[in-house]
Amino acid sequence: MLKGRLLRNIFHPLAEKTGQVNLVYLLSLLVGLLSAVAAIILKNGIHYTHQFLLKITAMGSWNLLYLVLPPTGMLLTLLFVKYVVKDNIGHGVSRVLYAISRKKSILNPHKTWTSVVASTITIGFGGSVGAEAPIVLTGSSIGSTIGNFFRLSYRSITLLIGCGAAGAISGIFNAPIAGIVFTIEILMLDLTMSSIVPLLISSVTAATTSYFLMGNEVLFSFSVREAFIITNIPWYLLLGVVSGLLSVYFSKTTLYVESRFERIRNDYVRLAVGGGILGLLIFLFPPFYGEGYGTIMHLLKGDTNAVFGNTLVGGFQDNFLVIALFMLGLVLFKVFASSATNGGGGVGGIFAPTLFIGGINGYLFSEILNRIFNVNLPDKRFVLVGMAGMMAGVMHAPLTSIFLIAEITGGYDLLIPLIITSTVAFITVKGFEPHSIYHVQLAERGELITHDKDKAVMTMMDWKKDIELDLVTVKPDDTLGDLVKAISKSRRNIFPVVDVYNILEGVVILDDVREIMFNTGLYDVTFVRDLMTIPPSYIDKEEDIETVMETFRKTGAWNLPVLDKGYYAGFLSKSRIFSTYRELLVEFTGE
Repeated sequence: MLKGRLLRNIFHPLAEKTGQVNLVYLLSLLVGLLSAVAAIILKNGIHYTHQFLLKITAMGSWNLLYLVLPPTGMLLTLLFVKYVVKDNIGHGVSRVLYAISRKKSILNPHKTWTSVVASTITIGFGGSVGAEAPIVLTGSSIGSTIGNFFRLSYRSITLLIGCGAAGAISGIFNAPIAGIVFTIEILMLDLTMSSIVPLLISSVTAATTSYFLMGNEVLFSFSVREAFIITNIPWYLLLGVVSGLLSVYFSKTTLYVESRFERIRNDYVRLAVGGGILGLLIFLFPPFYGEGYGTIMHLLKGDTNAVFGNTLVGGFQDNFLVIALFMLGLVLFKVFASSATNGGGGVGGIFAPTLFIGGINGYLFSEILNRIFNVNLPDKRFVLVGMAGMMAGVMHAPLTSIFLIAEITGGYDLLIPLIITSTVAFITVKGFEPHSIYHVQLAERGELITHDKDKAVMTMMDWKKDIELDLVTVKPDDTLGDLVKAISKSRRNIFPVVDVYNILEGVVILDDVREIMFNTGLYDVTFVRDLMTIPPSYIDKEEDIETVMETFRKTGAWNLPVLDKGYYAGFLSKSRIFSTYRELLVEFTGE
């Protein structure tokens, strides 16, 4: 605490002299640098954990260890999260979105390192998830922590969160453009000149840092040599449709399976179920072990022996039907492996599983057409384009998928196929699901920030804080004399009428009793129940802001009572909501 105050005393005067715009530029560079370092630490941590386990298990049967190692990693992760972190760090991207919409862009500082540790353990031991979502959470937490340290505005802190996310993606894939586009598409940040410059700084800084420390193969890279053939366009269109349908299957299955895990209250029972499912699936399908990028690289290099050699179908590589069924199993069951990992207590994201399924699907798609219809499609291109199509469908991020694959392939020779397949996949999945897997649960709760400024501000509003509790209540059996006494104590012109159980029965408006309130002859013979009126409607405390505003619009009222589980809870004023909205709009837009 003392160190924090000391640092603030040192840096805050410098920050004030610098100016907030220039300060954000400087901080975006720092956020990009730290995000890249975190990404490198995570990738190396996963790699060396995996290598260590390979070394110590060399004498045993590796296939049988598939049943043990991933659940062990999940157990260690569960213990770390439960007893060290004591907070929810799963589903990194969704946590970031929730913080932006409901927590004023404040992420717990421990998320700058805990998700790195947890995902290193989970994935290093073979958990079938990706490292991208945890590193996005880490980068965003770095941005949030630094922004809050310098006491920046909500808008500036949110921008630094975006810088952290962009830096994380840029650093882990060495893809600066994809990092920026990811932030705009997924985190829903506005594309303005005031926001794009910090994102550029952060993303380029992260890419440069990762290149300096790791070279150009942070995850994987592949150069496309085959020329684009225009006659293959129909097949890219068809691949887009298949990718879109597969994305719907992946998203809905993931949400369903994880919801089933959430119903299991006991952490260790949940771990046993998830670990058992994961271990069995990896035993049957060894490519499920870890992120799966190694399998994708083998397919891109044409080394199918490395993919199937250590599997149950290793002796049937000349039988295309067996191999095709095995690959179909990879496509269909990967979702259960990743869901079991996260649901059972592991920490990771669906970024890598999405790319894995897309790559396998693209390869299988091209091989089926080549072998059955003798089309002669370039299977390596279809692996990459399939990855983009799946990513565009699951994440509803066609631009991110296009630029990511284009950047990791070292050029834009695939640009036309990427655009075709990603666009078709996105259009296909939108017909079934309007929100991405990251957004759907937030959208259902009305907590999703969008590019629409009005809706974004409405989402951020916590209207319950605007409930007015200073209105003097009266009872239905109170006399006019009692009402006059209440009027003398109140500064308001509305008097809620509640019974002994605090059930709202009506309201008394001062203007309605003004003519008789000085007639003392009526004080003892006139009762509140004779003077009250019924409000045109009421607002339930559990309603979202859009429903509240719609109620005001339909009734034309400026004040409405608020009920909490049927009991009177206060009044809500339309003018106060408008005032809060204007304040948030200024804070959100900086205008």
